Amino acid sequence: MEFKDLLVSQEALPSIPRVVALLLSELNRDEPDLKKISQLVGTDPTLTMRLLQIANSAQYQLSKKIGSVSEALALLGTNQLRDIALAAAVAGAFRNVPGVDLRQFWRYSLDVAKLSRMLAGLVRQPQSLAFTAGLIHAVGELVMCVGMPGELAVLAQDAPPLSLKRAKAERKLLGYCYADVGAAFAQSWQFPQAIVDALGHQHAPFENGVYEPLAGVLHLAAWRARANEAGMSAQDLVDNFPDDVGLALAIDFDAALQQDAIDWTSSHEAIVLV
Repeated sequence: MEFKDLLVSQEALPSIPRVVALLLSELNRDEPDLKKISQLVGTDPTLTMRLLQIANSAQYQLSKKIGSVSEALALLGTNQLRDIALAAAVAGAFRNVPGVDLRQFWRYSLDVAKLSRMLAGLVRQPQSLAFTAGLIHAVGELVMCVGMPGELAVLAQDAPPLSLKRAKAERKLLGYCYADVGAAFAQSWQFPQAIVDALGHQHAPFENGVYEPLAGVLHLAAWRARANEAGMSAQDLVDNFPDDVGLALAIDFDAALQQDAIDWTSSHEAIVLV
């Protein structure tokens, strides 16, 4: 499939059904708990993307782009969020993405978001933007798997969706990868440019003279989370650490690899999310 054809496939993005149900239940209360609402939205990459898409649309004409769930909620209010949640409930019909274990995907996405926030703090990058970018960094993969299931099923034989070599394999086969697709969506939805750039350059944050610190953060976070999903040993982590990215960011090797860097999303939490 051509790159441009994927960019009209946003309706196929799945949401987490359990989260949508809990969110609608909370919104229907006489006095919704805004803190709980923000936490629920923050666990769902698709809801987060749709909320930020509307908050950054031309109708609000903001001088500053909105890059976090809390800011978007303050702007839009609960009624607008209810509409978004209802639309997400409809989109939930597309929950079966060919070749993707969605429970694993959501768990992994949350881990990348947590790691991105932690690493951003080390290099003085906006932590709320880093969390958002981490949460949605791989939704382009879902679009690609829905749009061309046959081609990516063949690709998955050597490079599964969360493989460390997935992006390279996609670019070799198609000329683009999930990072390019995600960045294109974010650009068309008028997300903050920092998030667009982070998504677009996450695969190779410092190549061809590009220096995108948030993309470097995202690169390290995704690498660490994928290594965790792959069950890498301590020695494998050392041997495969992206030294060039760590050096460019001046992130200490031990800080990037420490086992207790975040509260890793558990299997129990993953069950709740689905």
